[in-house]
Amino acid sequence: MANYIKIASVAVGAGGAASIDFSSIPATYTDLKLIASLRSNRTGNVKDTIDLKINNVTTTLSQKYLQGNGTGTSSGSLSNYWGETDAAATASAFGSWELYLPNYASANYKSFSIDTASEDNAVLSITELIVGLWSTTTSINQLTILPVTGTAWVQYSTAYLYGITKY
Repeated sequence: MANYIKIASVAVGAGGAASIDFSSIPATYTDLKLIASLRSNRTGNVKDTIDLKINNVTTTLSQKYLQGNGTGTSSGSLSNYWGETDAAATASAFGSWELYLPNYASANYKSFSIDTASEDNAVLSITELIVGLWSTTTSINQLTILPVTGTAWVQYSTAYLYGITKY
């Protein structure tokens, strides 16, 4: 059985936020879970891609993804791909995004998994499962979430970081 302890939370205010940052993450837990509800200010499109910096780095990453959009599926290998979320063109909709990082403080390479869901208030809905490996032995102490095309997360975007320990 696991014990979830909230480390920090962010709620984006009226001015928006260029990024959501969790820094000085203590190495006292077994795993990390980051749960977010996101919408970027990207205009002209119903979705935006998510960027994640681990310890302010975006290299030595390899990922595989499986995506479904209601009419078909796709899969493949990518590098530095963290999923998609809703954008400003989708009024009042926020995408859900969950990142799980087991053994984040170990001296081994770090595996991770991501589960996302977004939609356009009409006919499009996208779900994704992403798994990957960060090929470094450095302990994770910072996570930063950014929109790729938009310049900010809009008001009411939220993120919660949990540390997980075993009983």
